[in-house]
Amino acid sequence: MEQSPDNYLDNHYIHRSNWLRAAVLGANDGILSTASLAIGVAAASELREPIILATIAGLVAGALSMAAGEYVSVSSQTDIELADIEREKIELDEMPEIELQRLAEIYEKRGLKKETALIVAKELTETDALGAHIRDELGINDISKAKPMQAAFASGAAFTVGGILPLMVTLFLPLKNIEYSLYGFALLFLIILGALAAKAGGSNVTKAILRITFWGTIAMGLTAFVGYLFGINI
Repeated sequence: MEQSPDNYLDNHYIHRSNWLRAAVLGANDGILSTASLAIGVAAASELREPIILATIAGLVAGALSMAAGEYVSVSSQTDIELADIEREKIELDEMPEIELQRLAEIYEKRGLKKETALIVAKELTETDALGAHIRDELGINDISKAKPMQAAFASGAAFTVGGILPLMVTLFLPLKNIEYSLYGFALLFLIILGALAAKAGGSNVTKAILRITFWGTIAMGLTAFVGYLFGINI
């Protein structure tokens, strides 16, 4: 069955990049941070309560930190974009011919003949001069455009979901050798997340699993080592 242009564009993975990046980062950090924290405390404690308390504290603090950090980071990007757009408006008002030439040069560098590039630049300028410069000179479009609230919510919610998984382990699994249970389940969660993210993003699943397993093991192993090093029974 023949696809419409809109449906064809929806098949591209790049349209998912903004929310997918924030969600995967948040969930990955939620699993890894809370599991590592729980493992570190479990390695230094023989009681369940301190482990649960540390895991909940890490979950709440981490989710809020991720959301706030993502919001501030993406807001800064938005401010830069808006400043560039305002500067572009001024340049279009003060030196339209130079801006037209810049646009034509951009299209020429992309492979158009000089005459064709100038024609395209003129036609786009007549239709929407600012839009053409925002898209082709500044490189800002609907896909890459910063969305602070969307990124903050995606990161915070994903961190919470990811962090709840190790919390369930600390609540319900036997206390004996719980650090090994935490490591095993956290690694399983990370592998599932890596596979789903790779599938959603159209990338190599095996590579994603190996990468997330390697770094997850290092993070949790080092945290457990610190816990054993200070080995104080809380």
